[in-house]
Amino acid sequence: MNDVNLMNRAADNIRILAVSMVEKAKSGHPGGAMGGADFINVLFSEFLVYDPEDHTWTGRDRFYLDPGHMSPMLYAALALQGKFTIDELKAFRQWGSPTPGHPERDIARGIENTSGPLGQGHTFAAGAAVAEKFLAARLGKEVMQHTIYAYISDGGIQEEISQGAGRLAGLLGLNNLIMFYDSNDIQLSTECEAVMREDTAAKYAAWGWKVLTIDGNNADEIRRALTEAKAELKRPTLIIGKTVMGKGALKDDGTSYEHSVKTHGAPLGGEAYSNTVKNLGGDPADPFVVFDEVKNLYAARQEELKHIVAARRRQEETWAKAHPEKAVEMQEWFSGRAPKVDWSGIAQVEGSATRAASSVCLSVLAEQVHNMVCSSADLSNSDKTDGFLKKTHSMTADDFSGAFFQAGVSELTMACMCIGMYLHGGVLPACGTFFVFSDYMKPAIRMAALMEVPIKFIWSHDAFRVGEDGPTHEPVEQEAQIRLMEKLKNHHGRDSVRVFRPADADETTVCWQMAMENMDTPTALVLSRQNVTKLPTGNDYSQARRGAYVVAGSDDDFDIILLASGSEVSTLEAAAELLRKDNIRIRIVSVPSEGLFRNQTPEYQEKILPHGSKIFGLTAGLPVTLEGLVGAEGRVFGLSSFGFSAPYKVLDEKLGFTGEHIYKEVKAFLAK
Repeated sequence: MNDVNLMNRAADNIRILAVSMVEKAKSGHPGGAMGGADFINVLFSEFLVYDPEDHTWTGRDRFYLDPGHMSPMLYAALALQGKFTIDELKAFRQWGSPTPGHPERDIARGIENTSGPLGQGHTFAAGAAVAEKFLAARLGKEVMQHTIYAYISDGGIQEEISQGAGRLAGLLGLNNLIMFYDSNDIQLSTECEAVMREDTAAKYAAWGWKVLTIDGNNADEIRRALTEAKAELKRPTLIIGKTVMGKGALKDDGTSYEHSVKTHGAPLGGEAYSNTVKNLGGDPADPFVVFDEVKNLYAARQEELKHIVAARRRQEETWAKAHPEKAVEMQEWFSGRAPKVDWSGIAQVEGSATRAASSVCLSVLAEQVHNMVCSSADLSNSDKTDGFLKKTHSMTADDFSGAFFQAGVSELTMACMCIGMYLHGGVLPACGTFFVFSDYMKPAIRMAALMEVPIKFIWSHDAFRVGEDGPTHEPVEQEAQIRLMEKLKNHHGRDSVRVFRPADADETTVCWQMAMENMDTPTALVLSRQNVTKLPTGNDYSQARRGAYVVAGSDDDFDIILLASGSEVSTLEAAAELLRKDNIRIRIVSVPSEGLFRNQTPEYQEKILPHGSKIFGLTAGLPVTLEGLVGAEGRVFGLSSFGFSAPYKVLDEKLGFTGEHIYKEVKAFLAK
């Protein structure tokens, strides 16, 4: 146990570095970082287990920051571990710096998650805790005995997603999850009492959490709380730390600047900054310094860790020798490589809905990909993720041997917890709901794209053909939204999201194959509720791997190209039968993935959609979905209003999505 004076000195060192980073950048959030310094110092210098020589060690404890605006605190603490240099702290928020305004996932640097949208970070942590339990059930506790730590603020508590994370973590008894709530009663523009007066402790206790309330700036109380939380066997623990916003901050006149809203989101500036650094024991002329006694504190911890990690690694080696097959399996699961799947036994039912075809694929994955977890937002029998569930069982607090995660009606929470499972490592997650409810998941989809998490989003009921449920359940603008993300590139130049909307059951199989092979970005599968007519006989489904391909009329001599994705492709084929009777030569192109098609060579793109061709697109969504493919001279027939409540075949008739009506639309287009 370290001397309290030394612990306070180290926490003040973190405060000085944090406030100085913000001051130098002329932007940022010093107050929260200053208030949270005591907790992160105790955690990092006494509790967090990591390998100083291998930051990617699978047996490490994991720390997930929720309030990304408190990045100066995290960077400063990681600098004490040797993971950031002083020069890198000085480059806070600057171009090309590894210290951006909100932390971005970098495991080698000790940053487990990208954080910024409040509430998501600690939900990732809850998902990581599920992953650790899931892997322990498969591999053994010898290699899965680490702790998941989360750090949340008042804003994260207020975000609605915290309700879902709290409910599920308590329900599943995630005793490997310890969350610190930095409760300083201040937020960006108000004091917290202006927007919340709930009993947070009672709320979490009701969800099944162990709750401890402490002075969050007292090292001894933090240490006792963490020790008690580590000993908990049945529940996740919430440590409510009553902290001081801007702890140690002084104004220009030397009076206290603590508890001030103004310290939350702006540099202290001028004499306030200088007075604060002096008050904390630093030199305003040279603030970017790690005190010698603090260096020694963290160096001593690293020496301790070498012995702790060496003992754990010997335990892992003994386990590996006793379980060679599991050891190989574990290595493969944590490799980041795509799983090996034998798809040869799949037999799709001709004319089935693509959600049913997806179910067939999921049943194969449940049997072959032993580290895959599938989830659904209380819709498994409708989005057909039950194809996976039927081959396994649901996780419970007493049994994590099942591979199905029952999230309940909480799409955003489900998505973030599944993302957290992947961030932990060793787990490949998929989650399903209706396509229209992907709206609830957009913030998580974006974060998965930023972090390049290869989660599989399964979205069924892809169009107005949901029918009787009416416009609340009928997606119109959703495909256009996700296709916009498909056009967005990540920092490595890859599509930020890979989107597939298959045209029939067999094309669904190929799309699932590509989804499982994609380990670089999220993948979305957009699937039909209704049965879909099989593509013309002799179709080469392997060409779907190129994003767009000719499924009928491959002859180069054609009058018009008909283009669509999903179930609209079969509608085009029905129209084509009528057009051929008028001696109109047709090429039909299925485009399950525009993003993948745009990544093909210019020669291939020209071969499929030659310049100068008349192109007619059909979409059950907004016309803009296909406008980039048909070109300025083309025509898209789509839906420019919300849907209606009626049987889907009636809607097809009323809205013009029949072979007969599309035949007339194409004829009119050709006549122009």
